[in-house]
Amino acid sequence: MAGGVPAVAIVVPVHNEAELLDDCLAALTEAVEHTRRTHPGVRIATVVVLDACTDASARIAQSWPVRAIEIDARNVGTARRLGVAAALAELGSPEDVWISTTDGDSAVPVTWLSHQLDLRAAGADVVLGTVRPDFDDLTLDHAEHWLRTHPRGRPAGNVHGANLGLRADVYVGAGEFADLDQHEDVELVRAARSLKARVVATDENEVVTSGRFWGRTPGGYAAFVRATHERIAGVG
Repeated sequence: MAGGVPAVAIVVPVHNEAELLDDCLAALTEAVEHTRRTHPGVRIATVVVLDACTDASARIAQSWPVRAIEIDARNVGTARRLGVAAALAELGSPEDVWISTTDGDSAVPVTWLSHQLDLRAAGADVVLGTVRPDFDDLTLDHAEHWLRTHPRGRPAGNVHGANLGLRADVYVGAGEFADLDQHEDVELVRAARSLKARVVATDENEVVTSGRFWGRTPGGYAAFVRATHERIAGVG
């Protein structure tokens, strides 16, 4: 830590995201570079966890300034947990660490990480960021519905692993990411709340994620996008 700035561990779980991973890591690299300019002295370790990938995801990850590790868990909770452990080890496990997570099908805005650190400096223990589906993947009616039902400045406080940050001591106290194939992020934040952690919701740095209907987990955001589309289209 330098000048009160925490070290940062960034974790990105990936399962066969070759089509979207370049965009994800390009956006993340810009956010990291911006944070290094706005928070001098910050140390950042970015770990991409390639979980049972059979496509070109590994080759793509190796072309970016990140550490890539390969596992065969087929479990997003396990991937996030092992990614955090790898990032903390790379940092040397300093006392003051901020953990940020996103997903391989998502693109963060350039001020994503710097804003999380600013909220942490203001007292946040956990930051819940918003996500929105890529409107290019949706119908016009679906995109317009999303905009109507998500007014700016009024974040719902939902938990998304694609836009989540928290203090490492809170993460450890809450039991770390569990070996769950979905909702590992929700369970972690629930445990953090039980510790009386200060949870802050924000939509100032929204992450754009894939608007696909069938995701890499049984439920998750893709299931929500699909159900919304079916409701709007009157399917079934």
